[in-house]
Amino acid sequence: MKTLTHVIRIAVGTLFIFSGLIKLNDPVGFAFKLEEYFGQTVLDLPILEPYALVIAVFVVVFEVLLGVFLLLGYQVKFTMFNLLGMIVFFTFLTFYSAYFNKVTDCGCFGDAIKLTPWESFTKDVILLILIVWLFIKQRLIAPYFSGVTNSIVVLTSMIASMSVVYYVLMHLPILDFRPYKVQSNIVEQSIIPEDAPKPIVEYTWYFQVDGAEQSFVTNGSYPAVEGGEYLRFETKTIQEGYEPPIHDFSIEKGDENYFEDMMAEPKLLIIFSYNLAKSESKGMLILPELIERAEKSGYMVIGLTATGEKEQLLICEKYGLDIPFYFADETALKTVVRSNPAALKLAEGTILDKKHWNDFDQLSFD
Repeated sequence: MKTLTHVIRIAVGTLFIFSGLIKLNDPVGFAFKLEEYFGQTVLDLPILEPYALVIAVFVVVFEVLLGVFLLLGYQVKFTMFNLLGMIVFFTFLTFYSAYFNKVTDCGCFGDAIKLTPWESFTKDVILLILIVWLFIKQRLIAPYFSGVTNSIVVLTSMIASMSVVYYVLMHLPILDFRPYKVQSNIVEQSIIPEDAPKPIVEYTWYFQVDGAEQSFVTNGSYPAVEGGEYLRFETKTIQEGYEPPIHDFSIEKGDENYFEDMMAEPKLLIIFSYNLAKSESKGMLILPELIERAEKSGYMVIGLTATGEKEQLLICEKYGLDIPFYFADETALKTVVRSNPAALKLAEGTILDKKHWNDFDQLSFD
C-alpha cells in the first residue's frame, strides 16, 4: 500500500507541475480559454470575464505549488483537500464541455498537447481516482525533508513561478507551441495536401411517406424515394478530415480576402490588435514611431483587427495611426500572438520576428 501510494503521489504531483508549467508559459492563452468557459454559451458567468487573466495566473501558480506540496509531503491535509476540490471541479467542467460540445479544447496542457473534450474528461477521471486514493491514504504521505527545507523549496517555487508569469506577460511565451512561431511560413502551414484524409459525413434524409415520417441515410447523395415528400436532412461527421495547422487566418477588407497578396509581400509588418478598444494604451502610443521606422526601410505596414471600421477610425485618430486596417477573426488573432498590440515581421509569408509591444524597440528593419 505504501509503495503504491508513493508511486501515485509522484505521478499526480509531477503531472500537476507539468500541466501548471505549460500554462505558466502562456497564462494569457489560458485566460482566453477561461473566457470561453465563462461565456454565455457555456457557464454563463460574464461577470468573471474581466477577471479571466487574474484567475488564470492564480490557478496556474497554485497548480504548480500543489504539485510541489504533494511531492514534498508539505501541508498534506491542505494539499489533499485542494487537489480533490480542483480535480472535482475540472472533471465536471470537462464532462460538461464534452457532453454538450461547448469547448473543443480544454486548454489543460495549453497549445503543447491538444486533447479532445472526451480525452480531457478521461484524463480527469483517472486523476480523480488517483487523488481520491491519495486522499484516503494521506496518512502514508510523509515529508521528504525537514520543515525548514520544505518551506525554502515552496517559497523558491512560488517566487520562480511568479517570475515566469511576470516575464511572459511583459513579453511573450518563452516557448511558442503554436503554428505561428518565428521562422514558420503561414502559407505552408495553411496548405491541405492532395492526399490528406477527407471528412466522412453521414446524411440522414427525412421524408413523409404514406403519412409516416421515414429516414434514409446516405453519404451525401439525394436518396431515391418514390412517392415521398421531402421534409429535412441532418448531417453527422463520422470521421474528421485533415485540418492544417493554420486554417482560420484571413486578411479581409470589404468582401475581399487579401491573404495571398499580403503573404507574397517581401517586406511586410503587421500590427496585431484583436480588439483595439482593449489594447494597451502604452503600446498604442509607441506604434507611430515603429510604423515610421518600418516604412523608411521599405516595409508595407498594415493593421489586423476584429474591431469594426467606425471604432478603427476613432482609435487611429486618437493615436495618430496612418495605416490601413484589415479584418480577421478575433479568435485567430488571439492565437497568433499574446499581446495587444503586437507586431509581426514577415517576408513572403515567413514570420521573421514577432514582438510584444514592450519589445517594439528590438524590432530591426535592416
